[in-house]
Amino acid sequence: MSAVEARLAELGLTLPDVVPPLAAYQPAVRSGAYVYTAGQLPMVKGAIPVTGKVGAEVSAEQAKELAAVCALNGLAAVKSVVGDLDKIVRVVKVVGFVASAPDFTGQPGVLNGTSELLGEIFGEKGVHARSAVGVAVLPLDAPVEVEFLVEVRD
Repeated sequence: MSAVEARLAELGLTLPDVVPPLAAYQPAVRSGAYVYTAGQLPMVKGAIPVTGKVGAEVSAEQAKELAAVCALNGLAAVKSVVGDLDKIVRVVKVVGFVASAPDFTGQPGVLNGTSELLGEIFGEKGVHARSAVGVAVLPLDAPVEVEFLVEVRD
């Protein structure tokens, strides 16, 4: 077990299987020292546990929890490319999309679900740049979608 997966276990978490692509793309791609993930939905065992717009059908707290699920799915995608999460040098950038009710402006708080979990797992290596964007709708009516960029070593 890698040190990263041991840390996940300490947090009571396990790395899920890679979520299969919903269309014509790969879950993650490596280019040089970087791995780029595709947008990760909060899929749990093949389904999104809660759907709808944040600030309407979905609470900000529920969406924050789903953003953490997206982070775990993203780490699974990274592992599928590099084989070992201990090869991650640092998390460089996180981009998150929040399907938002028209008056919802708490996108940064929702994306803290991803950012805080990456910080708990990686410590200083998990500190990253981030964008949090409100959108009208996401695939499968997901409340949140997250992608990230990590630097890796051989």
